[in-house]
Amino acid sequence: MDKRTPPVSQGPILKIALDTPLRRLLDYRAGETPAALGARVRVPFGRQQRVGLVVGHAEASELPADKLRAVTDVIDAEPLLDASLMGLLAWAADYYHHPVGSVFASALPKLLREGADAQDAVSLWSATPVGREALAAGSLGRAPKQRELLDLLATEGPLDADRLGERLPRWRETLRPLVERGFADREVERVTAPPLPDDHAGSASEHVLSADQQAAFNAVTGSLGRFGSFLLDGVTGSGKTEVYLRAIDAVLARGQTALVLCPEIGLTPQLVSRFRTRFAVPIAALHSGLTDRGRLAAWRSAARGEARIVIGTRSAVFAPLPDLGLIVVDEEHDASFKQHEGGFRYHARDLAIVRAQRAQVPVLLGSATPSFESLHNVQLAKTTRLSLPQRAGAAAPPAMKLVDLRAHPVSKGLSTPLSMTMKHHLDAGGQVLVFINRRGYAPTLLCKGCGWSAECEHCDARMTVHQREQRLSCHHCGAESGLLPRCPRCGHDVKPLGHGTERVEETLETLFPEYPIARFDRDSVRQPDDLEAAIDRVTSGEARILVGTQMLTKGHHFPDVTLVGVLNADQSLFSTDFRAAERLAQTIVQVAGRAGRASRPGEVLIQTEFPDHPLLTALLTEGYGGFAQQALAERAAARWPPYGRLALLRASSVSPGGAIDFLTAARRLGEGAAGVALRGPVPAAMLRRAGRHHAQLLVESGDRPLLQRFLAGWLPGVEQLPTPGGLRWALDVDPLEVF
Repeated sequence: MDKRTPPVSQGPILKIALDTPLRRLLDYRAGETPAALGARVRVPFGRQQRVGLVVGHAEASELPADKLRAVTDVIDAEPLLDASLMGLLAWAADYYHHPVGSVFASALPKLLREGADAQDAVSLWSATPVGREALAAGSLGRAPKQRELLDLLATEGPLDADRLGERLPRWRETLRPLVERGFADREVERVTAPPLPDDHAGSASEHVLSADQQAAFNAVTGSLGRFGSFLLDGVTGSGKTEVYLRAIDAVLARGQTALVLCPEIGLTPQLVSRFRTRFAVPIAALHSGLTDRGRLAAWRSAARGEARIVIGTRSAVFAPLPDLGLIVVDEEHDASFKQHEGGFRYHARDLAIVRAQRAQVPVLLGSATPSFESLHNVQLAKTTRLSLPQRAGAAAPPAMKLVDLRAHPVSKGLSTPLSMTMKHHLDAGGQVLVFINRRGYAPTLLCKGCGWSAECEHCDARMTVHQREQRLSCHHCGAESGLLPRCPRCGHDVKPLGHGTERVEETLETLFPEYPIARFDRDSVRQPDDLEAAIDRVTSGEARILVGTQMLTKGHHFPDVTLVGVLNADQSLFSTDFRAAERLAQTIVQVAGRAGRASRPGEVLIQTEFPDHPLLTALLTEGYGGFAQQALAERAAARWPPYGRLALLRASSVSPGGAIDFLTAARRLGEGAAGVALRGPVPAAMLRRAGRHHAQLLVESGDRPLLQRFLAGWLPGVEQLPTPGGLRWALDVDPLEVF
């Protein structure tokens, strides 16, 4: 029985969301200055002053009056987030079972979470005259970190948080005593969104919509002003982007704003450029490549309604947009929309649908290879399917063929049929794209004498060879070492085994020395400018051969590419992950779609040692739609998503058995629940990663509400379990990776 005293009126109480592991709002007494819902306040938390968000008002608290602490400061006179967006965040905290303060914090740029002015300022720190005198007098001899920071501020200041973080990662705790002693001070600087380039004045489209495009446009715009979920299922090159643009044009004409989500903004400069060329309105981009100051500027531009269109990656689903009229999710199938790391593991596509529903606006999901979840929603009549089955203009779908590696010799990763076909297309003036979803020179370094291979000291994985940089690198934890000339165990010669993009590029340079090559992977393209430069080389015709990873599948339009070669199609054919076949099919179809996008016919050659595999034969004979229909039937029979619901409790520890022991105790807490099955715990596919031992516990149910109720009742007990030092755990609702 609950013996707590009923709440007694204690005056205005603020319910505050603080970015802490606590799964509840915290009560504080309101100060003299009113604090609106959605505004930030500064409050005492332990011995610290923390920035939180006002999520609710109350007249009473369950805490006794002498335990209630007062708000220190009201930062914002006006709300930063509107009621609809706050409702979305509260829903997300419940659905993903993540601490509510952390969820609300994820919707704000870092500088706002730290208390920066939301309107037009950012903090800049510099040394005061008193601080310079203290530095010259050597007064900080016993505080070397403070002396180092003060010297930096004196010589290079004023500096913002970005610059300070680059030089001294833990500068904040060192700065506090300097400010208290008057040695350092803060000033503010106005932050404004970067202006649009002068040549982006906007222009009307001269493209005449096809009948299918017009039907899709009519369906979406006919739903403006109310919720509707639409799946734009269009083959590559069918003109999905043109439908987006027309629909957004209609939204802007109504005086409303639009939100466009894409998987990786740094990989789709053509999309951003196309929007800026088309629309004579300010456009804000929100993505991880921005500095803290740049992100704040873009956020402010959106919040004020200055940016009429926001284009961004998954976190942009929380962008504040007044008068929101439409949400577009491009390449909705892409796994990048799922947050795989950290605690708050949300899916931006799913949250975009919930946000559209709450805001009563349509959401348009586009893909040439729709996710099985979206196809299932079409089956349930929750989503309307809009089809673009034909390529735009005179472009025809590429001819796809399998190259049986059992029957054809392979030299350095390339089969004879592929090499000969490449020569034919290059000599005819076409461009060729070679896809291999593995970067580096080779996936491992092997000893010819004793069989030793270069393995990561921190992971159960082999080190990747990077020949040109003469280094070995672990692509899981980032560990690096020099490239060894001989085996450290027996002294024999070592050799790279297997192929990556760098080695394939080397092979192509040897086979086709007269044709320049552009490589697309994370080693050669580190910044958006690098990608734009590589794309310019392709579109100008300077580069005739493209070689790269999935970076090449992200919506690029290369009209002169007439041949695509897929080198490692077998990589996921026999994976233990139940989603592997879906991902492989999507990758093959997406990369194949780069061929023949203009008037010249395209061709696709897929190298495989398993030409009779059902996935490959289904793709070639029935296309992605036929494959998806078969695969969905298999999922339904097995009650796997989207026909069943999953949650995954992941744990990692520094000790070999710590994670398993924790998950075993967690399983005992949940055993016996009706309608829910717990599987495991089992070690992760890669048991040891970055020096930690990983394991997981799978929770299954055929009913989403039942699973949600189970998780809500189970997690409080899990939180009370003993956690040995170094143990970490996180819950992943609707996981994309289960293995």
